[in-house]
Amino acid sequence: MPVGEHTRGATTEHPVGEEGVAQFTEDDMSTSSISDALQKISNVMVTEPAKAYTKGTPATARLLEGLQFEVSGPTGERALTDMPRAMGGASSAPAPAWLLRGAIASCTASVIAMRAAQVGVDLKTLEVTVESEADQRGMLGLDEGVSAAFATMRVRVRIGGDDVAPNDLRALVAWGDAHSPVASTVRDSPVASVDVEIV
Repeated sequence: MPVGEHTRGATTEHPVGEEGVAQFTEDDMSTSSISDALQKISNVMVTEPAKAYTKGTPATARLLEGLQFEVSGPTGERALTDMPRAMGGASSAPAPAWLLRGAIASCTASVIAMRAAQVGVDLKTLEVTVESEADQRGMLGLDEGVSAAFATMRVRVRIGGDDVAPNDLRALVAWGDAHSPVASTVRDSPVASVDVEIV
């Protein structure tokens, strides 16, 4: 997603700010202003495709105590995580897997809302809920034949708009799900590497 990401080689002429976040004021959150901003940035990316490539802002998790971590970014991003008491944590903050479900839900909802603005639909209701199931033996290493990944995941969407046909709302949801960077990343399983620094 553009939020929390920056564009390589961004300049002051670029419609996204230094961190790749379109610069909005509180008065700019209407459907038409969202559509205008998306059209402006799309025009730039069509004429200069190199500006479409983004590098995500790094997220660093630092141990606080027990199983509590602070996740932070270089421009003030911050979140806390902890594990449930049954897993040895203190239940003082959301578990990392909940943040993943939250990221899928909010990213998908954002892309649905962006698409709605592009096609001129005023949404009155939009809620995205992500549920998952997993076999905890995978995380605990109790059976190497059991994956630590979610075994199933369901995305439920409540959506409504005035004078919008149900099929058009379903099309918005399908488009948003297909173009959500977080949901697409989970589905496409990109190549990942792990670098270790011993200190």
